[in-house]
Amino acid sequence: MTTGRRPQTRLGSLLAAVAITGASLLLGLPAHADEPSAGAAPASKEAPRVDLVLDVSGSMRATDIQGKSRISVAQQSLNEVIDALPAETEFGIRTLGATYPGDDKAQGCQDTRQLFPVGKTNKVEAKTAVATLRPTGWTPIGLALRGAAQDLGKGETTRRVVLITDGEDSCAPPDPCDVARELAAQGIHLVVDTLGLAHDDKTRQQLLCIANATGGTYTDVRTQEQLTDKVKQLVDRSNDTYTVTPVKTAGTDKCENAPVLAPGVYTDREKFSEHRVYKVPVKAGQELRASVSVGLDRPVARDYGVLLQATSATGQELVRGTDAGGGRTDVISTGLRWSTDDSKGYVTASPTSSKDSKEKPETTVCLIVSNSLAPQAGVQADPGLPLELTVDLASSSPAPEGAAMGLGRGWILLLTLTLAGLVFGLLFGWIARWRISVWREN
Repeated sequence: MTTGRRPQTRLGSLLAAVAITGASLLLGLPAHADEPSAGAAPASKEAPRVDLVLDVSGSMRATDIQGKSRISVAQQSLNEVIDALPAETEFGIRTLGATYPGDDKAQGCQDTRQLFPVGKTNKVEAKTAVATLRPTGWTPIGLALRGAAQDLGKGETTRRVVLITDGEDSCAPPDPCDVARELAAQGIHLVVDTLGLAHDDKTRQQLLCIANATGGTYTDVRTQEQLTDKVKQLVDRSNDTYTVTPVKTAGTDKCENAPVLAPGVYTDREKFSEHRVYKVPVKAGQELRASVSVGLDRPVARDYGVLLQATSATGQELVRGTDAGGGRTDVISTGLRWSTDDSKGYVTASPTSSKDSKEKPETTVCLIVSNSLAPQAGVQADPGLPLELTVDLASSSPAPEGAAMGLGRGWILLLTLTLAGLVFGLLFGWIARWRISVWREN
């Protein structure tokens, strides 16, 4: 198997900290809402479920990860992951290519089995099962993904499949990307994360396709430590987020008949080049924070973007997503924030409000999700692309200190700095001339 090296970009720690902080402020969602409201997702009581799918095909014998074979690196990482499993997590292991050593491809491409069932984990038994694995056969990834979905079963909790492989599917059909889209279209809260032990472009593109179709992640693994840390992170993420079950909703083409959303996480499907609208009531003193991501679950044309806008009920734009106008042509997620303090009169007053009332009326904000995506030739347009919309309402940020005097706001700050610079320059020039005249006299 040919391996390629990709240059790694180094980012300054200061810029990373600023970016992470900004993203957290923009897209952050509290662990629970202050007040329960209709339409918000109830907390799931089901335990998180994770099924790890491990490639044990013949190519896993290769010794190109820190001088070790790929299978030994995977086994050692799995041992550490199993030791660190949270007590409440239901964990299982499925293999592909682990049992059939022959040359009959038709038979070898059926080789996927449940090594350890999803449930409360007996760590000794799980580690013993992993230790018995030896690289053997073919790579039926698509069939293994279907099997993992069956292993996890159904329910309200989000379930996670973690796929570790060193190559692309050698058994299609079924194509693993099509299987991932099939699972995503069923709306069964199944996320597939992929980790690649080999670094050729074909494998990378296939694993990216699988992950993107279900809202998962792809990681290019180069060391044992990286593999261990990433799998632990994915297991922990399942444990942290399983109580938030996205609510299915259906946006409309107009604000007046759009669904009303409370703070929470929502899923919908949007057709190519479509606009979908949702409504969020925002009270005085509140700040709306919203984010959206669209999953590319099928091949799309180059140069695309996803836009999130907030408008008044009358169509006046209030704010648009952070990536709008940035020149990027690969935007699949974006977010915005807007406060009633910035309404500038573009509000929809409630029937009980009056001109003499000192309280500001409630604002009806229309969230519009649109995209400029187009399918590649021969790709079906239906069903629509899966999207996930996050809505949060928080207290408005207080005005910065000194705002009453105009400091930190536009031309007044500029004028203050200019005058300070002029005074300093004159004073420095006067002192310099005085020192020269004293020097000449002496």
